[in-house]
Amino acid sequence: MSATLQRFMRFEPALPQPAQDLMSLPFDTARAQYANAVRAGLVARSLLASARFERSVDALEKLSYGLFARRV
Repeated sequence: MSATLQRFMRFEPALPQPAQDLMSLPFDTARAQYANAVRAGLVARSLLASARFERSVDALEKLSYGLFARRV
């Protein structure tokens, strides 16, 4: 496989950092609100529930932003 083709296959669109920060704000806010609800006792403290919530928010972020969604 040629080097150009390999670079093309690894292509990930890049946004300026301020734009990335702004786009991630609603999802980071949802995560912070969930954490606050757990601390306040409104939501049960559960690793499984926390993982489910994180997967849901991550899926929503990927659905909303497509290729521009953050990756870990």
